[in-house]
Amino acid sequence: MTDWIGTIIDNFGYVGIGLLMFVETVFPPIPSEVIMPLAGIYAAQSGHSLTGVIIAGAIGSMIGNIFWYLLAAWLGLTRFERFAIRFGRILTLDHEEIVRGQKLFERYGGAIVGVGRVLPTVRSLISIPAGLVAMDWRRFLFYSSLGTFVWTTGLAVAGYLLGKRFAEIDKVIGPLSTAIIVILFGIYLYRVITWKKTKSAP
Repeated sequence: MTDWIGTIIDNFGYVGIGLLMFVETVFPPIPSEVIMPLAGIYAAQSGHSLTGVIIAGAIGSMIGNIFWYLLAAWLGLTRFERFAIRFGRILTLDHEEIVRGQKLFERYGGAIVGVGRVLPTVRSLISIPAGLVAMDWRRFLFYSSLGTFVWTTGLAVAGYLLGKRFAEIDKVIGPLSTAIIVILFGIYLYRVITWKKTKSAP
């Protein structure tokens, strides 16, 4: 994967970085933890602007974030709830939990989105609940942009400073990302096994 990501960045520069980050956001298995450090290395070796690399990555990622937000907003909470009632165990959600999540977003939506943008896997999916609960689009854009900029900057600067020593970045980011994914999957699996529809659910 590293080779073809590097090839796209070398051949298409800023446009390639933005495109890769867009695809990464829409399709999470393509990791930004690889894309942005390689983009930072590209900036260091080619003489291209590190700022340009960061901006390109952030723009590409934000386009993906907006895509998920608009798709979820189009679906709407009412239609999603009907779907959740039908496939409650798979989604591990029922009416009560959906209402609780809606209230949580109403109070802390900005913080949830901002922090979510710097967590592997979560960063690509946090737009969905924001769109479903119709989070104010201005707040969504502000906190998404802030978190996304922090994430892309950190990874790009790491690649820029370490140069070809990409393995040193991966020693830290790789296990951390894997641990978060394993924890999230473990939580999901536990919820599937123990899930019961609450009596208050319609």
